[in-house]
Amino acid sequence: MSDLMPINIVIGDRTYRIKIAPKDEEVVRKTIKLINDKVIEFKTNFAGKDMQDYIAMVLIWFATEQTKATSSPNMVQSQEAAQQLSALETLLDKMLAQ
Repeated sequence: MSDLMPINIVIGDRTYRIKIAPKDEEVVRKTIKLINDKVIEFKTNFAGKDMQDYIAMVLIWFATEQTKATSSPNMVQSQEAAQQLSALETLLDKMLAQ
């Protein structure tokens, strides 16, 4: 656990402090940017009650993209992305439970 570094991430106007392996920082930051870009896209194109609606839409989109990618030859990358999405989902669940 001591080799993990703390970083602050922002998802849908909320800040979360997470610990990640230094080698994963670039991937995590790119994933967070993608998520926030999609939140903005969904806010622009769809009516929603609150930020949780948009985050749910993004999670459905992301999971669907991963499912489609599972049938491609890049199975290893898809599995890694699915693991990262699962870790992010767990983090969000913990933060929402507080």
